[in-house]
Amino acid sequence: MAQNGSGSLTLSEVLEKFHSGPDTGVFTDGGASPNPGPGGWGFVHVEKGQIVHQGYGHDASTTNNRMELTALIEALKSLSPDAVITVYSDSNLCVQTINEWASAWEKRGWKRKTGPIKNLDLVQQLYSLAKKRPGVKLQWVKAHNGDLWNEYADSLATAWSREIV
Repeated sequence: MAQNGSGSLTLSEVLEKFHSGPDTGVFTDGGASPNPGPGGWGFVHVEKGQIVHQGYGHDASTTNNRMELTALIEALKSLSPDAVITVYSDSNLCVQTINEWASAWEKRGWKRKTGPIKNLDLVQQLYSLAKKRPGVKLQWVKAHNGDLWNEYADSLATAWSREIV
């Protein structure tokens, strides 16, 4: 969730202000303010610069990481199992969790060598969805760098805090 990015901008303001970045993919974001506290998540699926589908939601008591994971879960749920697309997240923790760590945790009975896995309920759900969509690539993108659709997802994630989406 933006501190200095698009979090306070409406979706139409984001579309007017930003123009760079990939024009195809699914872009996700989530956050809580303060952390922990109330928060939101959002995703937007875009093909050649046109919005195919978007979603967003809110939780009255949550954390940044739970909202980032929820955004990814909702995004993957919206994709068919045969989808071939890149899903972008500005949470490197979430990307690494699914791309690098979850497979080993699953093999160990969902245990880490260094202690319990935080947000295990969401991690397991996201990992299961990712395994069922082998054509979906999860990729990290830098937050608040002016990429249109990442900023748009950020605006969706903070929509709950504004009167105008």
